[in-house]
Amino acid sequence: MRKAVPGLFAVVLVVVTGCGGAEPAGSRTEVDYLTSFSTFGRDAYAYVAQEKGFFEQAGLDVTITPGTGSVDVLKLVAGGRADFGVADFTATAITAAKEELPVTVVAAVQQRSLAAIVALEGGGIARPADLAGKRIGDQPGSTNQVMFPVYAKAAGIDPARVEFVPSAPPALPQLLAAGQVDGIGQFVVGKPLVEAAAKGRKAVVLPYGDLVPDLYGNALVTSKDIAANRSELARAFTGALLKGLEYSIQHPEETGTILKKHQPAQDAGVAAAEVGLMAPYVRPAGFTGRIGELTEPRVERIVRTLVEAGAVPDGSVRPGDFVSFGLAPG
Repeated sequence: MRKAVPGLFAVVLVVVTGCGGAEPAGSRTEVDYLTSFSTFGRDAYAYVAQEKGFFEQAGLDVTITPGTGSVDVLKLVAGGRADFGVADFTATAITAAKEELPVTVVAAVQQRSLAAIVALEGGGIARPADLAGKRIGDQPGSTNQVMFPVYAKAAGIDPARVEFVPSAPPALPQLLAAGQVDGIGQFVVGKPLVEAAAKGRKAVVLPYGDLVPDLYGNALVTSKDIAANRSELARAFTGALLKGLEYSIQHPEETGTILKKHQPAQDAGVAAAEVGLMAPYVRPAGFTGRIGELTEPRVERIVRTLVEAGAVPDGSVRPGDFVSFGLAPG
């Protein structure tokens, strides 16, 4: 990012150039963007928007930096270290209630939550009730961990009976494969990655959205300052990014190839599989709205769900506190 990121957040910077014949960067608006987490297939749509010239067409010169999880992304955007980022919608609502960060959601990347607990067949976890007494590897403060009490209430289990083991995210599939934990916090689209690490063993996926269907998945966030004072920038960036998202789910194989081009350490086949799994979450069966859509009644239901689960105090957050409905696709 052009704005220096100190300490823990000093991740490798990835400056992705546009297509051939691009105009000089100085004539475009510079934007710093954070992926939700690393550069897996689930976040490849940003590279597609860059590769296909969607950002350039919107008059933007975008720097894409790998994010390190929802809470970190929210703090960096709130602090002005990034202009836009992607964070889990529910984690954003909870964090907005607890920390009052000056961030706001401007689009839903997925219409259904991707959060899940992933285990391996034969490992003692086959259904939500099996989680009691188990050890789950995950990064502290991760989306899955922040949201777990909501899922546990819906599953009828005591969240205190599930131990979360602090673990570095890149090591999670290997920890699970080695039997060092019983399950891991993961997105549903991470199934191909987990099974690749497990070398033939099948993954058991327990999606949070199966029990809490109102939850959105990841969301595009920006600062309240940009939303209020640079709304045209917010609209331009949102439109270009969502154009990349729509292209990605329509062309998963090409998306995997594009990600591999910009992130050589990634596996194009695994990335394509992730995008394919993500498609029905971006545009679920029967969904007739626009990609990125957010509706106030649904956000109100989500807030009520969080209050009933004890994730946020009653009255601590309202939909308009953390969502800019006027900027979101409707």
